[in-house]
Amino acid sequence: MSTEQTTNSPRRAYVTLFIAVFATMLGMGIIAPLLSIYADSLGASGLWIGIIFSAFALSRSVFMPFIGRISDRRGRKNIILLGLLAYSAISICYIFAGSVYSLTVVRLIHGAASAMVVPIAMAYIGELSEKGKEGSHMGNFSISLFLGLGVGPFMGGFLNDTLGFASVFWVMAALSIFSALLILVLLPPFVGEGPTSVTAEGKSVSLRMALKNPWMRGVAAFTFLSALCRGSLMVFVPLYGPTIGLSPSEVGIAISLNIFLMALLQFPCGQLTDRGNKLGLIVAGSALTAISIALVPLSSTFMGLLAVSVLLGAGSALQQPPIMALTVQAGKEIGMGVSMGAYNSFMSIGMIVTPLMGGCLLDLLGIDTIFYLSGIVTLVGTVVFFLLIRLWLRAETRTSSSA
Repeated sequence: MSTEQTTNSPRRAYVTLFIAVFATMLGMGIIAPLLSIYADSLGASGLWIGIIFSAFALSRSVFMPFIGRISDRRGRKNIILLGLLAYSAISICYIFAGSVYSLTVVRLIHGAASAMVVPIAMAYIGELSEKGKEGSHMGNFSISLFLGLGVGPFMGGFLNDTLGFASVFWVMAALSIFSALLILVLLPPFVGEGPTSVTAEGKSVSLRMALKNPWMRGVAAFTFLSALCRGSLMVFVPLYGPTIGLSPSEVGIAISLNIFLMALLQFPCGQLTDRGNKLGLIVAGSALTAISIALVPLSSTFMGLLAVSVLLGAGSALQQPPIMALTVQAGKEIGMGVSMGAYNSFMSIGMIVTPLMGGCLLDLLGIDTIFYLSGIVTLVGTVVFFLLIRLWLRAETRTSSSA
């Protein structure tokens, strides 16, 4: 292999995955403001809407650790490619889901396909991250995720209003096929490949074994809490919008603004992560997101909802690069596919709990309660997370001093 090819391969891998993940997340974001409304039109109750959203996250959380271990041992390119092809097929299935039951099955399959794409791409990128620059490297790559999700809701609302509901899913399928072709032609197969997530005895590192790493435990616990806020925004704000007279397009703009801000702040927050206190940034960002989600019921106008979206986006942007940097650091010890699989699994578990809990609250106490409780739980969890990490760091310091 020539020196020039060796130098260019990581750069080509980064750019290829950035564009492919952007297109994939754009396709996923397109349906964000419409799925709750679609389920409601099929006669779903609040609880069943929660089940439909949770089906995606449940399937994703089950498959991700397993697929992550396979990618560490067998390579990542073919897994990403297979997942994207499955994405394109399942996009069309949404159109023909004529009941809440068939829509739930579609979501389960979609979740399994999702486990093969973004987490594996993140593992690929994690292996390219230089030591001490994990925050900026992963933060810059996260722009592709948030930019895709940010453009998606606005595009979804526009497509629905102008070309009809089915057009949303045809566009999602087309974007998945485009991403698959990009990966097939341009992604180097020899960067980020190899058997890394194995023990000294040559056995695969399981999720249970990975959680013995203290930073991985912290990442898992915090990621679960973070999903409570994100889940409340993505699942229930589209249902809250019509109660204050907002159209699907206006709700899409509010969600897009939140995610756009997260994308724009990834670069400076990544730089801040590499130079500053990761734990402090995580706690500050989480506290801000908790307060912001609790303010949703007080935003009774379009401009009010936009203001809350800005606060929530800023808080989420603060915490994302440091939590990803910790995930990469853990991945260099236990295997990048395993660590990214664990990170995304606990995000998905949070996304399972949020719709189910929120659906019950919606049926029993009303939609405002969902946002208040999400904020309270996240704020309390942030304090607990901070105290536990501080205790562990002090124990480590005492152990090092005695040694």
